[in-house]
Amino acid sequence: MGSPNRPPATPVAVRRHPDGDEHDVVVVEEPLEIRVEGVTVTVTMRTPGDDLDLALGFLATEGVIDGPDDVRAAAEVGPNTVDVRLAEGVPAARARSADRSLYATSACGICGVASLDRLRRPTRPTPGWAPDSTLLLGLPDRLRTLQATFATTGGLHAAALFDAAGAIGLVREDVGRHNAVDKVLGASLRADALEFDRRGLLVSSRAGFEIVQKALVVGVPLVVTLGAPTSLAVEAAVAGGLTLVGWLRPGRFTVYAGRTEG
Repeated sequence: MGSPNRPPATPVAVRRHPDGDEHDVVVVEEPLEIRVEGVTVTVTMRTPGDDLDLALGFLATEGVIDGPDDVRAAAEVGPNTVDVRLAEGVPAARARSADRSLYATSACGICGVASLDRLRRPTRPTPGWAPDSTLLLGLPDRLRTLQATFATTGGLHAAALFDAAGAIGLVREDVGRHNAVDKVLGASLRADALEFDRRGLLVSSRAGFEIVQKALVVGVPLVVTLGAPTSLAVEAAVAGGLTLVGWLRPGRFTVYAGRTEG
């Protein structure tokens, strides 16, 4: 979905060797300022589009909101700026849990966190999910058909939520893998479809700690990535009871935490 400010991709003049002058299409990267009650909590570099999804997903995975009932209103209040108003009874102090002393780049989901003890957010118990291997192996092709902007640029990550039959219900794209995850979780939150304990999270990137942590905060029991995990991601998955699958490729994958069937 596009943004009223900028589309997710834009043409640029290039010189290809050995063909000469042509045009290419590149991903747009711009800052988004996220405010709570008019106060800035972070500025993140992202691909324009689905900005409200991104803002609410970010606030959910940072522990500011638990669900749609915690949000009174959310709106774009200016170019590249979203403001979220909390519902009555939600402690305003929660917003401080999302404060960043620096901006978050498109490469880093936890840049600017002021202290180490704030990296780990409270997590929800996960029921565990041992998916069938056939289900997992069919996911990459399904995801690729839904990556519209990636098809024209080759420069975006994608995140998707899928069910026990392997059907992908939501997909979002962004230059930042953590933003793509926040967008897809925020979209589910905005749609009031919060059966996260019955969904798996598929990400087209590696599995960094922040990806696993976001899943644990909202209660997603299964994370599947096309790339490699990090040591801290594996540790977090094991500690949280989450199934973590990486290196999902045609005909193969690696289970780093939990188990699969078949």
